[in-house]
Amino acid sequence: MNKAALIGIIAAVAVGITIGVLGTTGAFNWGQSANPSITNTAATQQPVQEALKLSGSIVIDGSSTVYPITEAIAEEFSKVYKDVNVTVAISGTGGGFKRFVVNETDINDASRPITDKEKEAASSNNVRWLGIPVALEGLTIVVNNSNNLLECISIEQLREIWKPDSTIKYWSDINPSYPRQEIRLYGAGPDSGTFDYFTEHVVGKARASRTDYIPSEDDNVLVQGVANDRYALGYIPLAYSEHASDRIKILKVSNTNGGECVYPNNDTVTQGKYPLSRPLFIYVNYDKLQSKPELKRFVEFYLENAKSAVEKVGYVPLPDKYYEEALKAIKEGRYSANDDTTLVNLYKNIK
Repeated sequence: MNKAALIGIIAAVAVGITIGVLGTTGAFNWGQSANPSITNTAATQQPVQEALKLSGSIVIDGSSTVYPITEAIAEEFSKVYKDVNVTVAISGTGGGFKRFVVNETDINDASRPITDKEKEAASSNNVRWLGIPVALEGLTIVVNNSNNLLECISIEQLREIWKPDSTIKYWSDINPSYPRQEIRLYGAGPDSGTFDYFTEHVVGKARASRTDYIPSEDDNVLVQGVANDRYALGYIPLAYSEHASDRIKILKVSNTNGGECVYPNNDTVTQGKYPLSRPLFIYVNYDKLQSKPELKRFVEFYLENAKSAVEKVGYVPLPDKYYEEALKAIKEGRYSANDDTTLVNLYKNIK
């Protein structure tokens, strides 16, 4: 599946959705999963005249993991605010931050928090920012559908496979009962936030990884690779692996050898039981958020509709209360420049 195919899937999800204007722009409602407490309050309804007045452009880049959520939001936003041009690109979290910190983009999708190095680069270019959690996600460990060797893998086993000085080359190196067939590894490219997350939480040090694997910042490429390779093993975000569940097999994961094997789903990710659960973010240019009304409205629209969008593209939403309080914080300006604590702490306190 390529990027165009994924966009087609997202667009298909939106078929049949009706955006009711009827005197307000409102927010789109994706079936029963929408949050009435967010989308139907008078505080979030905007006059039609506002939609007619808003114009300009919003440029977004970054994580392929967050991309499906942001793209779905952008499509619906553009149906209401027709004179605002929203573009969403994929270059990986790190690749997106490279553009964001030199003021090329308005928003960076991120599957990990901004790093100290990226903060310094932003500061040197007079770029200020605000970090906003938007969803939860489980990073899945996958093999080819025909692989019946194992149902569960431990973090310790993954560390031995993926560490820079790993001596594991064949499946039999993991377990002598497995065949002496070479393990072909697929994983995130070095510009991906998923690469940073995986290496830090599995290998034990950010960006420490063996290099003899097939990397990509595009998760669709990884799905296709594992689906076509009988002896493959890779790590891919949950939404992508679930969409390809007919072609790849998702393994359970345990924290330790012999520990409890946990399958990634909404419940285990929300409760933090799945070992590779993580939050997803958007980073917004702080000064543009103050000066561009179309950008502020987009961020508000994002929070108003995040739950529905997150569920429809296969990720795990944050608590309803978080989205409500985060929306209030944006509307009331209760955040500061270079702020990666206000809304993050809000999420942590509510969960």
